[in-house]
Amino acid sequence: MTSGVWTGDDERHNDACHHRWVKERHRVTGDPDYPEHWYDEQCGGCAFWIALHGRLGADYGVCSNPVSAFDARVRFEYDGCDAYTGRTDGSFG
Repeated sequence: MTSGVWTGDDERHNDACHHRWVKERHRVTGDPDYPEHWYDEQCGGCAFWIALHGRLGADYGVCSNPVSAFDARVRFEYDGCDAYTGRTDGSFG
């Protein structure tokens, strides 16, 4: 057993998580009916996005928007919802 804090940098574990979690997307950018304005309303640009630590944090974070159906759930940065709130600084991820 190793000691210390889990950093989230185990590649096999991260790949397995991504494989499972990406299936939970609410919006898929490759969908032919994906509205153009959704490209600017993705989770990674939301004011309520909290990125995970480690390598998983490059693509995943937790929604902390109390009015979102996804509050307290891990979300893919390119996903989105109707409760999107843009960041005032325009940053992403």
